[in-house]
Parts: sequence; structure tokens; C-alpha cells
Amino acid sequence: MKHAIITGSSSGFGKLIAIELAKSGYQVIATMRNLNKKDGLMELAAAEKVTDQIHLFPLDVTINESIEEFKKFLQSLDSVDLLVNNAGYAQGGFSEELEVDAYRKQFETNFFGVIAVTQAVLPIMRQQRYGKIINMSSISGRFGFPGLSAYAASKHALEGYSESLRLELKPFGINVVLIEPGSYKTDIWKSIEEVSIRNQSPYESSLEAIMYELKNAEASYGNPHDVARLVAGIASANSPQLRYPIGKGIKNTLLIKNLLPWKTIEKFVMKKLNI
Repeated sequence: MKHAIITGSSSGFGKLIAIELAKSGYQVIATMRNLNKKDGLMELAAAEKVTDQIHLFPLDVTINESIEEFKKFLQSLDSVDLLVNNAGYAQGGFSEELEVDAYRKQFETNFFGVIAVTQAVLPIMRQQRYGKIINMSSISGRFGFPGLSAYAASKHALEGYSESLRLELKPFGINVVLIEPGSYKTDIWKSIEEVSIRNQSPYESSLEAIMYELKNAEASYGNPHDVARLVAGIASANSPQLRYPIGKGIKNTLLIKNLLPWKTIEKFVMKKLNI
């Protein structure tokens, strides 16, 4: 019996990944902070006839007590084949105006939460000498964008952590993988849309330009089912690679960053946003 653990399963990528893995034959431990938000997942599971393969567990990746309860639960499993660290959110705002606590909260979920859950699972995977850990990163983990410094910083940290972790765990037969989505039709961008700035903020025109670009790009946002199917494919792969960028234009964006000097990229972004 194969077991997959997914954090942040109540919505977005997490919900779809849970269903896709259940359809692939996994017993899925779908974790979420608030089990009252399970309805969307369970309705979709019923529609796909995989209800019996979805097992709910309350987990807040930012709270030590919750992590400890999770560790106790893990002792009831005979194996952990796959961990998908998906829990996260995007904190929008301009660096000068964001409180330092907003950065801390962003890192608590997107970075330190990943470490806490991974450390809970690793003893099992190491002892069984196999397993996969998929960390949901973002194009923002490779490319910083204005108005997203907290989110981009947390994902850049996740990328560095995952590189090191992959090298540490290879001798134990454990593969670490990063998925780097671009823009998809999920709820994560709502937090950016709800950014409030100070009265007479010097960044008001920048925010307007960014929101204009986001609105215009909505039609080209990808189908999040594609990301869920990618996770299922990686889960069955014998030798998955480290990084999987996915989304319209993402590979070209990364190629441009690798090939062009930063000054050229900077000019392009400034011109694109008219700032």
C-alpha cells in the first residue's frame, strides 16, 4: 500500500494533487489547518470515486504542537512513499511598507513549515531507504518580482534548501524535487489583489501597473490540473530531476534570466510595468 502526504490540501494545487494521487492508487493523507474546509476536497473525491483513499488530518505547519501530533500519527503508517509540501500563500506588498512580521509569517509557512514537516517524515523514509519529497516552489523562487519580495524570498530560500536536501538524501534512495509553476488559476493571487498601501504611497503607480498586468494576464493563466498531473507523473518516475518549471512562458523566462545581464532584464521589467 502506497502512502502520500500532502500539506495544504483544502484548496488550489493541494486539493487537485490529492485527487490525482488517489486516482493513481495512493492512500492519501490530506492535511489542512482547518478540517472545516474539507468539503471541496471531499466533494471532488466523491465525484472521482476515490473517497475511500482520502484520509484527512489536521496540520498547521507553523505550530510545534501540531507538528508533534503529526509525528505521532506517522507512527501508525507502515510506509511513507511520497511527501508533497504544498502549504503556502503569497504575501503581496512593497518592502518598505511591509512590516517585518509579515516577512516572518510568510517564511513560517512557506519555508520553516516545509522544514518541520520534512524533518517529521525523514526518519521513516531514511529507514525504508526510499521515498520522494516534492516541494512546491514557484517561478518566484527563481525570479524576483516587484510587490512580491516576501513571497519571492521565501521561495528562493526553499530552492536553496531543496538543492542541499537532495544531495544529503541521495545516499538513502530519497529524491527531492522542486516544482516551479508560473501563473495558474488558483486562489493564491488573491492576497496580491488585496494588497493595501499607505495613503499617498510612493508605490501607488507601481501597484496600479502590476495589477493591470495581472488582470491582462488572467486569460493566459494555466489549468492547475496540469500541475496535479505533473506531480502524479513525478511520483511514478524512477529518477526524477531536481526542477520542473511549468506554465506558459516559464522556460523562456528562466532562459532569458540565465542568458541576459540583469541590467537588460531590469530595463524590460521597468518598461513593461511603466515604472
